[in-house]
Amino acid sequence: MRKKNLALTEQKWFQILFWAVIVIAAWEIGATVVAATKRTPENILPHLYQIIAAAFSMKAVSGGMTATGVVLTSARATLLRALGGFAIGAGLGFLLALLMKLSGLVEKLIFPYLMLIQLIPVLGLAPIILAITGDINRSRLVIAAILSFYPVAANTLAGLKAVSRDKYDLMYTYAAKKKQLYTKVLIPSAVPYLFTGLKIAAPMAITASILVDTLQGDGGLGCMLSQSLKHAMSIYVFWLIVFFSAFIGIFSTYLISWIEVLVSPEKRSTSGIVRMIRKEKKYECSTEKNRTQKEPGTETL
Repeated sequence: MRKKNLALTEQKWFQILFWAVIVIAAWEIGATVVAATKRTPENILPHLYQIIAAAFSMKAVSGGMTATGVVLTSARATLLRALGGFAIGAGLGFLLALLMKLSGLVEKLIFPYLMLIQLIPVLGLAPIILAITGDINRSRLVIAAILSFYPVAANTLAGLKAVSRDKYDLMYTYAAKKKQLYTKVLIPSAVPYLFTGLKIAAPMAITASILVDTLQGDGGLGCMLSQSLKHAMSIYVFWLIVFFSAFIGIFSTYLISWIEVLVSPEKRSTSGIVRMIRKEKKYECSTEKNRTQKEPGTETL
């Protein structure tokens, strides 16, 4: 019985269900407490069933659209900006990591200042970038690229430096050129680190795009978020944007993980080995159980 309970807690679906129940229960308790205080404005922390009902209702917003439709329409602009900035930042981060690996001088001159840029809050960085670029849409792309840049560059550089000395010696034995060393050994070894940086950078790019929309307006999820907080529209729209943003951030991480499995054969083989080991453990447990039941003296009289 103890083994069955242990196996159940190790299941991913059980862990997700467990925390979902805890979060929902805590939310409903908080919503009940807030509703009892009779705050103004009302529904500042609504019940989950109220948010779900408002998602398919046309009363939450004007214009003959449901709240979900309005959120998805605004999300298109925000996600396109985040995707563009993410692609630019990831590409530049990867190229800079290669450049820093090629030249130690470049790493010493650039890498410390990249860390300083990441320490500047987005709310303080947005006006500076807007003043430099002079264009709202361009500034959004630049900010999303800056936040995506450092995680990709740092993780890729760590992957390039993680190659063991034995692999270098083997390539030197074959008289390999520097180009072959990078294409055959260094870059393939850095791919897992690159995807780790991409998983970190993708939600950051989405968050940056929403925050900049909040400051600079001109449509997008952040602009609607600001309007709903100022009660220009229903507070339910605010919570729909919060849930949607959280979902997109989680989905982006899982999407990059799925792409990593597709492009990395070792990931597929590793996942296959893990599944095989789990099947063998289940088979061993069932065999042990059957053998125990068949042993003399264990049967009930």
